[in-house]
Amino acid sequence: MERINVTSPLLPQLENFQPYLEDIWNRKWLTNNGHYHQELEKALCEYLKIDYISLYTNGTLPLITALQALRITGEVITTPYSFCATTHSIWWNGIKPVFVDIDPKTCNLDPEKIEAAITPRTTAIMPVHCYGIPCDVEAIEEIANKYGLSVIYDAAHAFGVEYKGRSILNYGDMSTLSFHATKVYNTVEGGALVTHDAKTKKRIDFLKNFGFADEVTIVAPGINGKMDEIRSAYGLVNLKQVDEAIILRKKIVETYCDGLNNIAGIRHLDYSNKNIKHNYAYFPIFIDKEKYGISRDELYEKLKENNIYGRRYFYPLISNMTTYKGYDSAHPDNLPIANKLADEVLCLPIYKDLKLSEVEKIVSLIKGFRN
Repeated sequence: MERINVTSPLLPQLENFQPYLEDIWNRKWLTNNGHYHQELEKALCEYLKIDYISLYTNGTLPLITALQALRITGEVITTPYSFCATTHSIWWNGIKPVFVDIDPKTCNLDPEKIEAAITPRTTAIMPVHCYGIPCDVEAIEEIANKYGLSVIYDAAHAFGVEYKGRSILNYGDMSTLSFHATKVYNTVEGGALVTHDAKTKKRIDFLKNFGFADEVTIVAPGINGKMDEIRSAYGLVNLKQVDEAIILRKKIVETYCDGLNNIAGIRHLDYSNKNIKHNYAYFPIFIDKEKYGISRDELYEKLKENNIYGRRYFYPLISNMTTYKGYDSAHPDNLPIANKLADEVLCLPIYKDLKLSEVEKIVSLIKGFRN
């Protein structure tokens, strides 16, 4: 078997991308809110069923900007079970992250544990739609309203996900997206910040362009977060094929689930909720060593020996990283579920070009490794 990685980027057909490159060359406008940048914002608003979106050069800067735009200070309640960019964005704004444990079934921030973490310094909640599975947005909204807190969703995994027929991006005060090459939809590197009114979008667009309101007026200490024309065009071409990619990913997930359902010690996420339109961003499994017979790390290495390269995603926990482990909320005793899942998780390969026969081979190997 050839080497199989956990993911592979959604690549535009070269013959479809070439005309865009030629047009960019002819326009001689490479960045700064160019033609294709504007076209991609319009197309994404329509596809994602949202009103306002601001494109960024990566997925981390929208998180940093969201906290700036909402003028968040003090403490922000967040999850330890995410990519480090989530918490880094809080740190970069001089805000204290407060970690709360997660729900074992969804891997998302557990609403039942949020209230106990709220202090007079708490100003916001930053949950993550982990693996593209929506958070309990209704419970989080109720808590936020009760205590007057802002909610910023890290929706890096949740491109195209809907809950009860509504885009998951329409919940909270703001949501951020990542268009990194490993995501369901990508612009090579890129990201976006989603908001709900024109005034806020205008402020965000100032902040992502050094704070410029016009040629001579700077209204805020902004940054350079703009997406260029080439990646905007790349995104327009990829948007035309993302639906097909999601359909193929769904078939892969169904094949994994059918093959793994009866293996003792192997658990996967539940995709049966009819209220959710999934994007099948990742396929994590969780290995119970006592029931399966070998540990997650042993399975990880055995698969690598067979040219199958999964990913321990998310491991290590953010709360166990040197930068953050000194916080009281980061102590493992406060986060038993997150620590357990971080030690058990292994994301298996999933991308649109992965053959179902290869998925069946992976399942067969996992069955065969069980002691």
